[in-house]
Amino acid sequence: MRGPARVLQLSEAASGGGDTGRRFDGPYATLHAMLGVTLTACGLVAATFGTWRGNANARAALLSLVGDGDPTRASIDASRPILARTRVRRFVRPVVAAMFWLAIAMYGLLMVSLGGAAA
Repeated sequence: MRGPARVLQLSEAASGGGDTGRRFDGPYATLHAMLGVTLTACGLVAATFGTWRGNANARAALLSLVGDGDPTRASIDASRPILARTRVRRFVRPVVAAMFWLAIAMYGLLMVSLGGAAA
């Protein structure tokens, strides 16, 4: 037997027959349930850590804009182009880092939702 019929026969033998295609016997019987728990746990860790670091970086970005600073430095910075100003550079880097960490947090939420669907 060759071709698609052989592939179908092998796939039915590997899946144990059945309509769902899942095996519920052998050493991997609880793998499907563990996958949901693992995705949920890892997603919660990523969401928590990403939110925490994103919030910390956003606060650091706003900290550079608060306060008047030295008047001499402010007048020198006012004569520079907007992207060359010290306050702008100190603001942009933490904002980009905060967006990165919040993207990780959103990925963690995706993992949590997929873990809930897998369980």
